[in-house]
Amino acid sequence: MTGPQTIDLAKEAIYVLLIVSGPMMVVGLVVGLVVSLFQALTQIQEMTLAFVPKIIAIFITLLMTLPFAGAKLSGLMQKVSEYIIQ
Repeated sequence: MTGPQTIDLAKEAIYVLLIVSGPMMVVGLVVGLVVSLFQALTQIQEMTLAFVPKIIAIFITLLMTLPFAGAKLSGLMQKVSEYIIQ
């Protein structure tokens, strides 16, 4: 495996990482923003109110995007194994 191939593989791995983790990060951001807005409007400062909805929303998003993430990670692993075989 040459240097440029290693860099290309690393770039693709970072791209796959961003694509796979992106939906969960966006959902966590949106739910956190909504919960913070709710807390500011009602003046409820309960710490568990900030974490529990985010955890549930991210878990549901993870379950929904699991086939997509598995396909992306499987494709990346196939490329890595092709480079190992060469």
